[in-house]
Amino acid sequence: MKLDLKLTGCRAITMDPAHPAAHTIGIWQGRIVGMDEQIESLPAAETVDLGNAVVLPGFIDAHTHLAWNGRRTIDLTGLTTTAQVLDRLAGAAGEGWIEASGYDRRIMEVPLTAADLDRISAGRPVYVADLSGHACVVNSVVLHQLPGITSDGWLTENEQLAARSLRLPYSLDEITAELHESARQVLAEGVTMCAEAGIGAGLIASSPLEAAAYQRAQLPIRVQLMVSAYVLHDVAADPADGIPRAIDLGLHTGFGDDMLSLGGLKLWTDGGMIARTAALSEPYIGTDNSGQLAESEEFMRAAIVDGHHAGWQLAIHAIGDRAIDFTLDAVAEAQRRRSRADARHRIEHCGLVRPDQLERIAALGLIPVVQPTFLWSYGDDYSEIMGPERAAWMYRGRSFLDHGLTVAGSSDRPVADGAPLRAIEFMVRRRSSSGRAVGPDEAITVEEAIRAYTLGSAYACRKEHVLGSITPGKLADLVVLGDDPRTSDAIADIPVLATMVGGTLMPQR
Repeated sequence: MKLDLKLTGCRAITMDPAHPAAHTIGIWQGRIVGMDEQIESLPAAETVDLGNAVVLPGFIDAHTHLAWNGRRTIDLTGLTTTAQVLDRLAGAAGEGWIEASGYDRRIMEVPLTAADLDRISAGRPVYVADLSGHACVVNSVVLHQLPGITSDGWLTENEQLAARSLRLPYSLDEITAELHESARQVLAEGVTMCAEAGIGAGLIASSPLEAAAYQRAQLPIRVQLMVSAYVLHDVAADPADGIPRAIDLGLHTGFGDDMLSLGGLKLWTDGGMIARTAALSEPYIGTDNSGQLAESEEFMRAAIVDGHHAGWQLAIHAIGDRAIDFTLDAVAEAQRRRSRADARHRIEHCGLVRPDQLERIAALGLIPVVQPTFLWSYGDDYSEIMGPERAAWMYRGRSFLDHGLTVAGSSDRPVADGAPLRAIEFMVRRRSSSGRAVGPDEAITVEEAIRAYTLGSAYACRKEHVLGSITPGKLADLVVLGDDPRTSDAIADIPVLATMVGGTLMPQR
């Protein structure tokens, strides 16, 4: 046998307990053939000496938004005054909608209003997206097209969705370009697979034809698509199938191949902490606001039960503890009606988890898909609005592992920094960007954090049989690092030297 590629001179952290470390890796037809003595005597078409670099399984981002991240809009990140925002928006090129992103209402001296935006719009509709993805500010041109909504321009959740729907759809050409832009970025950070968290409808969707853009793009990374539960519709299936609602042709989780496949059915049960719409059992500190559920309980429960019956893995957005209570009850009901072993339903974010909820999450076999970098970026703010007791419950690590849960790492890019090494450092250090300790008792080891972004995310995406570890027979997705995260004092700053997908080294951005 002749290998396609032999990697030598590496320090591989394999995440495979049967062979935890390796110095030589053999690759053939896009898969790992063996390591060290297993392949040392085999010839190879190409041999690459990595010069003692560290090799890990490619990182898997189990919850991200590639099209949104790659979208070209006016960037308002860090602006704090109305004058700054209007100056940035003024003179926007082209016709039609003026779109901006990165707006952060929390840091504004005075919140932006529709009347402010009217001053620079020249009659064009203006849509300013809040960085959370759960709110926006629009001008009067947009408000006049939203009957029944009374607002000064600030819209959250379903009202925001109504405004955004006026702009949709984006064209397939636009979406394809956005996807390629994001693919270049994630490859540079060592990410080899992403789970796109919601296509077809809902807060993040770009077009009802969105899956076609992914097929057209033929990205150099692996992608799993979560389909919005809003596209479920009644089907005239045989009553014996027990499937009252589905998407066309009955497609569900698992359809596709190793490059592009269908993942979970994405459902939203509440909002987000940045927009103060995550549903809590007790109010945000200093307010009488407890957030809100995304839809009526009847609507959400029906989507969970019907999606479960139709064979989907459920990917349920639930950030606040009240939303998690609802999610646990609804999933338990779905399993009572039709038991499905190894359903691997997921809680996306799982942001604020009370101690009494941990055992229920474990008993239902749910997978917390967390975004540690939220607390690096916004941990100071989140700690203040939750208070000392609840701050310790946010985006847990140690408690999940101690309850036997598989933790999957993700970014929710572009809401926060998407680099896995940044997230891994936070999971270990539990300190915000300012140095504030955020739930320090939830810290985990470096190896456990790496596992969350490799095997943990592979398991959450039902891909652990082909991804997540450097194991013979698995796909050759690797990331080459300039230092060992287990001994580095600055994990987030470790350089990513190369990223490999299916045995092919990808150009770094």
